[in-house]
Amino acid sequence: MVALKEEMETKPAKGLKEAEEVIARAIRKIGARKENELCKYLPMKSGGYMHHFTLRKMKYKQPQDLAAIIERFVVNADRPIVIAPKQRAARGSRKRKDHMNFTRIQLERMLNIARLAGDKEIITILSPKKSLASCKRELIQAIRQNRLDPELWNSYVEAIHAQQILGGDLGTSSTL
Repeated sequence: MVALKEEMETKPAKGLKEAEEVIARAIRKIGARKENELCKYLPMKSGGYMHHFTLRKMKYKQPQDLAAIIERFVVNADRPIVIAPKQRAARGSRKRKDHMNFTRIQLERMLNIARLAGDKEIITILSPKKSLASCKRELIQAIRQNRLDPELWNSYVEAIHAQQILGGDLGTSSTL
């Protein structure tokens, strides 16, 4: 039982040394400078070539398997072949298709139409969201000018509620 345990403990170390020797031979064969450059020559079942994290993980956890893969595709191959990268989804492909994008001018026109119609719900939806600091600045300026702006007050209240929902501390900085 003790002999089996000692053999199990030394086996990964032996496998790691063997794997490192195979990696060194493969690096020399392809003329690489770093171990990670081997990845482009090692195909994966899911398509594309091996990721460098996978190479490092296999080196320490499955050294015999890694050595076998490297020997098969690099060391024993007449001319090692660079594997094409795995096909990935195009950038922005996860964007919602039913979402409508409007220009700033179009939004302003729709906001004016909503104001003319008196639809307060649409006005609040289409109105640009202002930061709490900018709302406070504009409110103070409106007070100094003796001007009443209910939409500005509503945007201030919305900013306060948004900050409360996000868990921000209101303290003294968010009151007029």
